[in-house]
Amino acid sequence: MYAAFWKNELVTAFDQAEKAKDELVKNKQRHYFCPSCRQEVQLVINSKTAYFRHRPEVINLAGEKDEHARSKNLLKNALVEASFTAQTEVTLASGKLRADVLASPKLAFEVQCAPLTKSEFIHRHLLYRKNGIEDIWLVGKRHYLALKIKKSQLIFFRENKLWRNYYFEINPYQKFLRLKFNVQREPLTDRIQYQVKYFALNGAGLSKLWQFQPHFKNFYVNPHVQKSYLQTQIMKKTTKGMQIAAQLYQSHLTINDLPDWVYERFRQVKSPDNITLFLHQT
Repeated sequence: MYAAFWKNELVTAFDQAEKAKDELVKNKQRHYFCPSCRQEVQLVINSKTAYFRHRPEVINLAGEKDEHARSKNLLKNALVEASFTAQTEVTLASGKLRADVLASPKLAFEVQCAPLTKSEFIHRHLLYRKNGIEDIWLVGKRHYLALKIKKSQLIFFRENKLWRNYYFEINPYQKFLRLKFNVQREPLTDRIQYQVKYFALNGAGLSKLWQFQPHFKNFYVNPHVQKSYLQTQIMKKTTKGMQIAAQLYQSHLTINDLPDWVYERFRQVKSPDNITLFLHQT
C-alpha cells in the first residue's frame, strides 16, 4: 500500500519516508489510516522502498469478526432446518450474558474465533449453568487442533461415553462442522491422537451429528520415544524436565525405576503426565 490518510489528507509512503528523515518527525508518532477500510496502518521504511501495511492484529480481528458472523448465521440456519427455534445474539442472565446462538431455552451455542482466557470462559460457562442452559462451544480457525495440544485449547474439550474426549470445530467458508473425538494425549508429551468426522453445516448434517456412534481406534505410542523425550527434557533442564527430575529425586527414583505403563499408556486430555500420576498413586 503506497498511500494512506494522515489527518484526512491522502499522503504517499515515499513522501512520508522523506519527512521521517527529519528527527522531529521521526520521533513523533504519526497515525495513518487505510483509504479502503479506514483501519490504522503502519509506515514501513527499508533501504529500497517505503510502504504502508495493516497492523497484524487489525487483520486478525477483521478476519475473526467475519468468521464469527458467518459461523453464527450458518449455525442458526442449520438449527432452524433441524426444527429448533434458533436465534443469534440473545441476551440472557439479566444482561450479563449474550448467547451467540440460542437453539432453545435450554441449549446455547458459543462460537469462539478470537482469543479467550480461562477465567472469561469459566465466567460465561457458569452463567449458562446457573441459568439451566447447556452450552456447546465450537471453535474457529485460531483454535483448531493440530498434532500438539495447547493450554488455551483445554477449556473447549468435553467428554461423554459416546465420543470420549471430543472437540468441535467450525468452518463457515467450506460450511462444515468437524468433530474430533476419542482424543488421547501421549504419556509424557503434548502430542495427541484422535479421530475425525465431518458434518455438513445444515439441518441434515446436524441430524447426522446427533446420531453419530463411532467405532474407536486403538492408538499406538512408542515407549522408547517417550523415554527419550523425558531424558532430553531433563538433560536440557527445561521447566518440565526440572519438575519431573525434582519429583523423582524426592521419591528416590530414577527414570529406569518407573513402570512400563508410564511410557506406554495414553492419558486423558486434561490429565497430568504419567510420571506425575504414578508418583501421586504411590
